[in-house]
Amino acid sequence: MLVVHNIRVPESEFELSFARGSGPGGQNVNKVNSKVILTWNCQASPSLPPGVKKRFLERFSNRLRSDGAIIISSDRFRDQKRNADDCREKLAAMIEEVRLAPIERRPTKPTRGSKERRLQSKSRDKAKKESRRKIDY
Repeated sequence: MLVVHNIRVPESEFELSFARGSGPGGQNVNKVNSKVILTWNCQASPSLPPGVKKRFLERFSNRLRSDGAIIISSDRFRDQKRNADDCREKLAAMIEEVRLAPIERRPTKPTRGSKERRLQSKSRDKAKKESRRKIDY
């Protein structure tokens, strides 16, 4: 079971497949299926709260298949178990990224002091540039 704070995704929702990886392992890579490909249909998953699911689908829309499944692969390590754990960690990081709703910005007005400082800066720059001009007698 994948747990991210209070979000629990059961292992039964994941589909793991294996392939020959291109990661570390030397000659071992040519013989052993150590690469792990995790497929998870997040669109059909009842485990994600609606808000998190909406943000997940928006944020990772470029990585989703047409049926709403996301594919995560790993061939960082020489054995399947560590690569499977790595896939789960990647998915957990993705869920964590969209877990909290972004705080909406409240529009504010510039303060009186900041307006005055801006105008003083502009007049200083104006005087500096005027002093560089040729004097026409």
